[in-house]
Amino acid sequence: MTTAPTGTSMRDALRVPAGPVVLAGFDSSARPLAPTKRNRDLANDTARMRDLQAKLWAESTAGGTRSVLLVMQGIDTAGKGGVTKHVVGTFGPIGVQYTGFKAPTKQELRHDFLWRIRKRLPGPGVVGVFDRSHYEDVLIVRVHDLVPEAEWEARYDAINEFEKELVDNGTTVLKCFLDISFETQRDRLLARLDDPEKHWKFNEADLDERARWSDYEVAFEAMLERTNTDHAPWYVVPSDHKKYRNWAIGELLHETLEDLAPEWPRPALDVPALRARLAPPH
Repeated sequence: MTTAPTGTSMRDALRVPAGPVVLAGFDSSARPLAPTKRNRDLANDTARMRDLQAKLWAESTAGGTRSVLLVMQGIDTAGKGGVTKHVVGTFGPIGVQYTGFKAPTKQELRHDFLWRIRKRLPGPGVVGVFDRSHYEDVLIVRVHDLVPEAEWEARYDAINEFEKELVDNGTTVLKCFLDISFETQRDRLLARLDDPEKHWKFNEADLDERARWSDYEVAFEAMLERTNTDHAPWYVVPSDHKKYRNWAIGELLHETLEDLAPEWPRPALDVPALRARLAPPH
C-alpha cells in the first residue's frame, strides 16, 4: 500500500472546506496523494481493510454498537457502482449491506423522506453502503421541481439533525461526492453505446438529466455547502480516473476503520476444560 506523505491523510486532502462551495474550483481529473507510478501502484491494502471490517463485525457479536455508513452521490456514470464492486467488494459478505436507492415508491412517498432511509441503516458491526441516498431529496426534487422550495429547503437542516443522531448512536458517516467532468460523462455514455454488452446499462433518461447539468451543479454545490458538518463532513473525490477514484475511496474507508480500531472480542473461555470435552474418547 502506498501511504500519504507524513501528516497528510486522504481525508485531509479531499475534505470539503467550510464555507461556500463552487464545483468549478475542484479538478475532477486531479489525483491528490496518488503514487507517482501512474495506476500501477493504485492498490489499497485490502487484506488490512478486510481484517478491520471483520473485527468491526466480530465486535458487534460481543455487544459492540459501532457501524460505518458510506454515502455516495454523483451524477450518472460517476462510478458509484464501480466503487461498490472494486472497493466494498473486497470485504467479506458478512457485515456488509448495500442499498441502491431508486425513485421512491408510492408507499415511500406517503411517509417522511427519511422513512425509507432509516429502514436501511447499518446495524451494529455493519459497513453500510448507500448508492444514492437521502440527498436525492435535495437534488432531483430540486432540479425537477417535484416538491415546493420551502419543503426541500427545510430538508438540509433535517438531514444534519438526522446524521448527528446517527453519529451520536455510534455510526461513522463517510460521505463521498464523486466528481466527474461533463466531457468524462459523455465519454462513458458513448462507451456504453459502443459495447453491446453494456447496452443494458444505458438509459435514455440519462441524456435528459445530462441536459440539466448546470442545474445539478447548483444543487450539488448547495448540498455540499449546507450539509458539510463536523460530525459528517463531505469529501469530493476526483472521479475522471476510475482507478484513482476507487483507490481514494478505499483509502478513506481504510482511514475510517483504522480510527475506529476495532478489536477481536476476548470472551472468558475456560480453554483447558473446553479442550478436554473435545478430546477423543479412550
